[in-house]
Amino acid sequence: MNPKTKTVLLLVAALFALIVIADGVYVVSETNQVIVTQFGEPIGGAITKPGLHFKMPFIQKANYFEKRWLAWDGDPNQIPTRDKKYIWVDTYCRWRISNPLVFFQRVGDERNAQSRLDDIVDGETRNIIAKYDLIEIVRSSNRAFEIAEDAALLEFSEVTVKIRDGREKLSGIILENASKITPEFGVELRDVKVKRVNYVDEVQRKVFDRMVAERKRIASKYRSEGDGKSAEIRGQKERELKKIQSEAYRTAQEIKGKADAEATQIYAKAYNLDPEFYQFMKSLETYRTGLGKETWLLLTTDSEFLKYLKNSGSR
Repeated sequence: MNPKTKTVLLLVAALFALIVIADGVYVVSETNQVIVTQFGEPIGGAITKPGLHFKMPFIQKANYFEKRWLAWDGDPNQIPTRDKKYIWVDTYCRWRISNPLVFFQRVGDERNAQSRLDDIVDGETRNIIAKYDLIEIVRSSNRAFEIAEDAALLEFSEVTVKIRDGREKLSGIILENASKITPEFGVELRDVKVKRVNYVDEVQRKVFDRMVAERKRIASKYRSEGDGKSAEIRGQKERELKKIQSEAYRTAQEIKGKADAEATQIYAKAYNLDPEFYQFMKSLETYRTGLGKETWLLLTTDSEFLKYLKNSGSR
C-alpha cells in the first residue's frame, strides 16, 4: 500500500471515529431531561442529571424534554352558566413534564401535550362553569358593590347577591379535577386560572346599553344635586346682596340726612345773619333753575316773584 492511499484511509477512519464518538455522546443541561430510545423504543428511565452522557451511536437516540414549568393558554370557550347566561371563558395554566417516560409514550412532544391540555382543562372548565351561576364566576368575595365597572357585575348592582364559592375556588376545583387526569400523560398541572369572562356578543350589546343607562342615571343624579347646590348658592348670594344693598341704602340715607341737617343749619345761620341777602340769593337760584328759553309765566305786576327784577329795572 503506497503512502498516499494509507494517508487517505487513516483520514477516513479518523473521520468515521469522530462521527461515531459525536453521535455516541449527548449533553443534558439543567433545564432538560432525556429519554434514550433504541429503534423508537425507550431504553431505561429518564436522564435528569446534568452533564455528559453516552449512548450507542446510530442505534440509540436522545429525546430532549423541558424540565421547567411551561405555559398553556387556552382559547376562549362559549359556555352556558347554571342561570342560563352565555359567556366566553378564557383560561390559562402552568404545567410541566413530571414523568418524561410516560410523557414520551403517551403524548410524544409538547405540541401534542398542548392539544391534550386543551381537551382536559377546557372540558373541566366547561363542566364546572355549567354548575354555577354567573355571579359565582365573576366574583371572589362578598365585598360591598360599588359602581359596576365590569359588564358582568352591572346586572347585580341593584340587588344583594351572596356568593358561596367564587371564582378563586372554582379555579381550584378545575385544577383539582384536571390534575387527576394529567398524570396518566406524565404531566403535572399548576395554577389553573380564569383569565377573562365576557358575555357573548348578543348579550354584550344589551349589557352595554344597561351600562350606558346606568351612567346616564348617575350623571342625572349628579346634575340634579349640582343644580340644587347651585340654586342654594345663588339664593345665599341674593340674600347677602340684598343685605349689603339694604345696609348701604340705610347708611347712605343716614349720611344724606346728616348732610341735609347740616345744610339746613348752615342756611338757617346764613338767613339769620342777613335775611334780605338770603332771600335775594334764593330768588336768583329760582330764576336760574325755573326759567328757561321756552318758559312762559303769567304774573301780575305786583308779584313777589318779580320783586328783584323790578327793582333791578328801576335802578
